[in-house]
Amino acid sequence: MSIKVKESIEALESRGVTIDDIIDIVMHLQSKYSPELTREKCEEMLMKVLSKTEVQLTIITGIEYDVMAEQDLYINKELQQLILDDYGLFGLDEVLAYSICNLYGSIALTNFGYVDKNKYGIIGKLNDDTERCHTFLDDIVGALAASTASRVAHHYGKKRRNNGEE
Repeated sequence: MSIKVKESIEALESRGVTIDDIIDIVMHLQSKYSPELTREKCEEMLMKVLSKTEVQLTIITGIEYDVMAEQDLYINKELQQLILDDYGLFGLDEVLAYSICNLYGSIALTNFGYVDKNKYGIIGKLNDDTERCHTFLDDIVGALAASTASRVAHHYGKKRRNNGEE
């Protein structure tokens, strides 16, 4: 595991998100379509998503934005309040998450919309947390799960097209 992947995982964990939390969402999204899917395969796919520099930078940036809002570090207090309130028309949190999904195509974008709307698993817990700001993080976690699910869909779809051969 590279240092940057390790740092990204540690950053997620520092905010209460584990690899298993993300795998839970991936399994929720893909097990119906890929019944042979295992948690181990999901973790392998998630690690590939996390290995991309763009993904690592998005995780760190989003977490920094949330922490800055918590710590009252924004110069523009109106902007800070919009972030703390997770104001529905703000939208930059979703746009940042799209930067991850865009690496993995339309399946990732569709899955992101689904988990963002339904707040499945850890995403709902982050969204409902009144002690900390997770405006960016809940969407980043959704994007990580959605992008991993897209990798899974492409992997198992290719495997089915090739009669079980990878």
